[in-house]
Amino acid sequence: MDLFSIKTIKELLTLQGARPRKGLGQNFLISKGVLADILKAANLTKEDTVLEIGSGIGTLTRTLAQSAKKVVAVEKDHAMVKILKETTKDLSHIEVIRGDILSLVKLSFAKLSLTKDYKVVANLPYYITSPVIRLFLEAENKPELLVLMVQKEVSQRICAKPPKMSLLAVAVQFYATPSIISYVKKNCFWPQPKVDSAILKIIPHKQNLGSLSYPNTNPHLREPKFFEVVKAGFKQPRKQLGNNLASGLKLSRQQVETWLTQAGIQPAQRAETLSVQDWLKLSLTKVGIT
Repeated sequence: MDLFSIKTIKELLTLQGARPRKGLGQNFLISKGVLADILKAANLTKEDTVLEIGSGIGTLTRTLAQSAKKVVAVEKDHAMVKILKETTKDLSHIEVIRGDILSLVKLSFAKLSLTKDYKVVANLPYYITSPVIRLFLEAENKPELLVLMVQKEVSQRICAKPPKMSLLAVAVQFYATPSIISYVKKNCFWPQPKVDSAILKIIPHKQNLGSLSYPNTNPHLREPKFFEVVKAGFKQPRKQLGNNLASGLKLSRQQVETWLTQAGIQPAQRAETLSVQDWLKLSLTKVGIT
């Protein structure tokens, strides 16, 4: 069965009385080259457990199973689950779970049959990209890596450097090192999405940057304070940093100017010009830790 064939995909959907659901971001991969790029980025071994999100008809699922010890395939759509079980029935080391990944992970990693060491590989519905990344990067049991199909523009935002930083870029880079493996044309999917995509690889830090840079500080204080400062700074991205911080943190303009200047940052700068290390320094100096 050729799962890359549009004809085959249509036949499988017809058997279940289904069709691609735009609301669930169902665009099926029809490019073998792109799938090979995903597999290479995941760097799988026969000892790996893989969590696949949004498994669809099983195209990526089957390929992952050829290289991994176990694949836990999570699919939300009832019709897709039926197709998935049929297309993977000859592979006993694939476990198919019907459910919403955001709810399942919040409920319990144990229910997903995940080991301490696992990898996430997914052709994500684009509307859950940010929540999924945040969920796994903030989890106590973080994956070794994530290889995700995301919108091209989102991948560029996540991997940005000053002066093109965003709240999303700072948040991801605080927890991990992201990189773009390759860009994917929209004609590599059926039905075609409206925009091009990218294969994004995210490798979580063994410790977040706050722990690495300031190991003797209180983590329960450090992390919330970091994001409090960052969110205030990006509240109105086109405004000067000094104005945003004064407004968002309820500080006087003079307090903010002194604070920023001591950190080597100009109050007139914009939030997008600061690195993650700049934000970290600001968050720690604000509470008097350094």
